[in-house]
Parts: sequence; C-alpha cells; structure tokens
Amino acid sequence: MTDELLGQALVEEASKKSALVWVRGDGAPVPERALWHVWFDGAVCLVGDGGGEQPLPGLVDGGEAVVTVRSKDKGGRLVSWVARVVELAPGSPEWDAVVGELKGKRLNAPDGEAMTERWARECRVLRLEPTGGTAPLPDGSLAAVPAPSPATTRQPIPAGLQRLLFRGRKRR
Repeated sequence: MTDELLGQALVEEASKKSALVWVRGDGAPVPERALWHVWFDGAVCLVGDGGGEQPLPGLVDGGEAVVTVRSKDKGGRLVSWVARVVELAPGSPEWDAVVGELKGKRLNAPDGEAMTERWARECRVLRLEPTGGTAPLPDGSLAAVPAPSPATTRQPIPAGLQRLLFRGRKRR
C-alpha cells in the first residue's frame, strides 16, 4: 500500500513539474511522442490532432497509453505509468475546466483568445488518467536508430572562404 501511494505521489509531482511527457498510445504502432501538457485534477491533459496543434497518434477514447515523465533538472527518464485515455466532449464542464488550464500554458498560439473556439471545432482534448502504480524503468537506453535521410554530415569549409568573407575589413 505504501509503495502504491509513493508511486502515485511520484507520478503526480513529476508530471506537474515536467513541461513535456513522452506518450505511446495502444491505438497505433508508432513510437513514443513528446507532448506538452498540464496536470489538472489528477490527470495529464492534452490538446491536439488538428488545427495546427500537436499530433496525438494512437490515443483513442477508452484506450490505454504509457506515459513517461522526464526529470526537470537532468532531463532523464524519471517514471513511467499506464493511463486510461478519456476524450472530453467540447462544451462540457470538464472540457471547459481543462481548456482553461491548457489555454494558460499554450505558447505562441496563432489566434490568441480565439484558440478555444478552434480547439472545440478542430481538436481533441484528452485526459490521461493514471490507472495505478508505475511501470518498471528499462535497463537500456531505448535509443532508436535514426530514420533514413538524404542529409549528410557537414563538410569542411573551403580554404579560401574566409578570405572572401573578410576581404576589405581592416584588423584592429
């Protein structure tokens, strides 16, 4: 019982302090995704999927998700926990309360005060409610292999470039 209470306290405190959580839903075979959130009324609350907001792949109403919270000071994995996904209906009292909190944390919204109307039309607001306990942390790093890309590493600059850039400037 004490371990369960300590786990709940760790989930709540870590989620409150972290600006991002890593979430993997059971609805799609996609890797974990970093999402901004607010901790409100015992759950992680998110807005996304449309209207220029963050994508929420694999998060379906009634499904489960694994939430990993990072340490605010070191950035490392602190705790992982299983959550039940609940989609809030636009205009409901719960939706209004959660959107009021999310609105205060949304940075650089393109439409300012009108963003809540856009969220009601085009987005989903989700609550990720802890189901109890924490998941064990893995032993390894879980680093993924980078996706294939045509990008290359930077080459050395041409030898004469500095003379061209700084030609005509007098040294002091």
